[in-house]
Amino acid sequence: MLDVYGEKFSNRLLLGSAQYPSPAILSESIKQSQSQIVTVSLRRESGGDLAGQAFWQIIQDLKLKVLPNTAGCYTVKEAVTTAHMAREVFNTDWVKLEVIGEEDTLQPNVFELVEAARILVEDGFKVFPYTTDDLIVAEKLLQAGCEVLMPWGAPIGSGRGLNNPYALKTMRSHFPDTPLIVDAGIGVPSHASQAMEMGFDAVLLNTAVAGAGDPVAMAKAFNLAIEAGLLAFEADPIDARDMAEPSTPMMGKAFLS
Repeated sequence: MLDVYGEKFSNRLLLGSAQYPSPAILSESIKQSQSQIVTVSLRRESGGDLAGQAFWQIIQDLKLKVLPNTAGCYTVKEAVTTAHMAREVFNTDWVKLEVIGEEDTLQPNVFELVEAARILVEDGFKVFPYTTDDLIVAEKLLQAGCEVLMPWGAPIGSGRGLNNPYALKTMRSHFPDTPLIVDAGIGVPSHASQAMEMGFDAVLLNTAVAGAGDPVAMAKAFNLAIEAGLLAFEADPIDARDMAEPSTPMMGKAFLS
């Protein structure tokens, strides 16, 4: 079970809800993924067609846990203000905290991120910080009151997978009791499975499903991949070796005299 902020979930795939071809495909993709937590962005203005209300109805009908995010925020003030607005709109104290610092890579501004996290935690929010794989930043976020860390695999929407497996493995080892969710950069199901095989608790993705030729099929594929990766981790995989080691025992081998 995925246990975050005192709530338990049987599924370990967190799914984003943006950029799907249609509301029907979004709904069916969520169903096939079996995700129980869906991220949503707060829109500061509603379109005349009331598309936002229709989207919110889909999420409510599926009875999902909503994780609003502060996507597009570049400062502490922007992120904190957006989080407060989201708490009122979605009636939840959960927030995926993004404070972007670089436009091309969308890399988090870790200095602003830590400060925003501290402010929001003090105001009663349960913060899911989108961060880098830096151990010092992770320590500062935990000290600020975050109980979950969400290190990036690669830049948002890049589909590159896990750019720095060594750093991610180190983070997993350094924080054995902290829920760690790989967020951003996942492109194909094998990337998600790799993260789970490392011992991460969950994976959050959006573009890899929403941007696929068949989002519904891809959502199902990711669900299966995460389950496979978790089972592999729990089965205690063998370590990689530099030299070959025979799988057939040498003792009792027939020989000619």
